[in-house]
Amino acid sequence: MRICRFNHDKLGLVQGDEILDISAALEALPTHRWPVPQADPLIAALPRVMQAALDLAPNAKRLPLASVTLNSPVSYASKLPAAPVNYLKHMAEAQGDPATFHAHHLKRIEEVGLFLKASSSLVGPGDGVALRHLDRRNDHELELAVVIGKTADRVPVASALDYVAGYAIGLDMTVRGPEERSLRKSIDSYSVLGPWLTTADEVPDPANLDIELHVNGELRQRANTRDLVIGIPQLISWASSYYTLLPGDVIFTGTPDGVGPVVPGDVISARIDKVGQMDVRVRAA
Repeated sequence: MRICRFNHDKLGLVQGDEILDISAALEALPTHRWPVPQADPLIAALPRVMQAALDLAPNAKRLPLASVTLNSPVSYASKLPAAPVNYLKHMAEAQGDPATFHAHHLKRIEEVGLFLKASSSLVGPGDGVALRHLDRRNDHELELAVVIGKTADRVPVASALDYVAGYAIGLDMTVRGPEERSLRKSIDSYSVLGPWLTTADEVPDPANLDIELHVNGELRQRANTRDLVIGIPQLISWASSYYTLLPGDVIFTGTPDGVGPVVPGDVISARIDKVGQMDVRVRAA
C-alpha cells in the first residue's frame, strides 16, 4: 500500500497515476489533549488507518496524481537519525575531493556513529528545497529512508525489520563546510521525504533496491542498497541502542557516490525501486 499526505494534510491512497482521497480514514486516529504524543499519530495507528483506507477505497474520490501537492508522508518525527558515508564508493569519492569534504568528516561510519538531523527540516517533494548559504556549495544526497512504525528500544538485529512501517525516498540535502553534519544538514527543507509511504509488505527485500537520482535530466547517482556498509536491520538496532525510536522517526540510511551541487531553478528527480519516484524543485530561501 502507498499512503500519501497531500494538499496540506489530506490523506490519499496511491493507485497508479491516481490518488484516492481517503481523508475520512483519519477519523480512526485518537484525539489528543496536552501533552501531545511525541510520535506521529498516523504512523502509530497505521494498521487501523490502513484498514479504514481499504473500506473507503471503493467509493473514494479519485484525483490525478499530477494535480496534487505531495507533502511529507510523516507529519512529525521526534528525530531523524542519519548514517554518514555508508557506501564505500561515496567514502572514496569524498576522500578524493578534500577541497569539498573536510578531513574530519571522513572517518568510517563505525568510528563516527550516526548523527541527527532536526525534525524541523522535514518536508515533502511538493514543498521543494529552499537553499540557504548560496555562497557555499549545496549538495543533493539520495537515500533510502526507513520509517519506524512502533516504539523500538534496544532491539536485536534479527527482529529489527519488524519495527518498520514502510519506506520512502529521502533527500539528505547539505551545505558543505567544516561544521558538524547536524548543523549543515538541518536547515529548513533539507530533509525531503516522499513521494509517499510505501508500506513494508510492499518491499520484501530493502537490501536489494536500485536507486538513482538525476538533476535536470542528468544522471548523478545510481547504486543498489546491497552496497550499504551497515545494513538496515543493523542501523535500526544500532540507533535504538542509544535512543528509543518512536513511530514516525525516519532513518536516512546513507548516500552513494555521485553527490553534487544544486542551485536555484534545478529539478531533482529521484527514484527507488519498489518505493516510488519524485521530482523536487530547488529555489532560494
